[in-house]
Amino acid sequence: MLTAVQQLNYAIVLCDDMARMKTFYRELFAFPVDSESETSLAFRAGSVLLSLRQRTRNYDGQGVRPELPGVQLAFLVAPAEVDQCYQQLVAQGVTIVDPPTDQPRGHRTVYFTDPEGNLLEVYAEI
Repeated sequence: MLTAVQQLNYAIVLCDDMARMKTFYRELFAFPVDSESETSLAFRAGSVLLSLRQRTRNYDGQGVRPELPGVQLAFLVAPAEVDQCYQQLVAQGVTIVDPPTDQPRGHRTVYFTDPEGNLLEVYAEI
């Protein structure tokens, strides 16, 4: 057990098409940019850095397959905002995987994907 680890503060999404992914995330979220280079972009998403990084290392592997997403990121909103976010996603032409649904675990969710097939979720506790 890594007892020294007390929190997650940095999430990285590996990308094949960096320009497309930068555009998608910039247009979708209002998070302030923390840093950017040709091969990366990091947003300050509350207390967590959400980073996009181009696959450049031999252990980065190949891109995710739509039928087997490699990552799921969840973004918390107020209950009334789930449906509002859904309408905005549809208006932007984002691929919806599952429309707003009340889950038995006490969440209202909407699932969608980014351009490389990563699974994203907007949810509220209900």
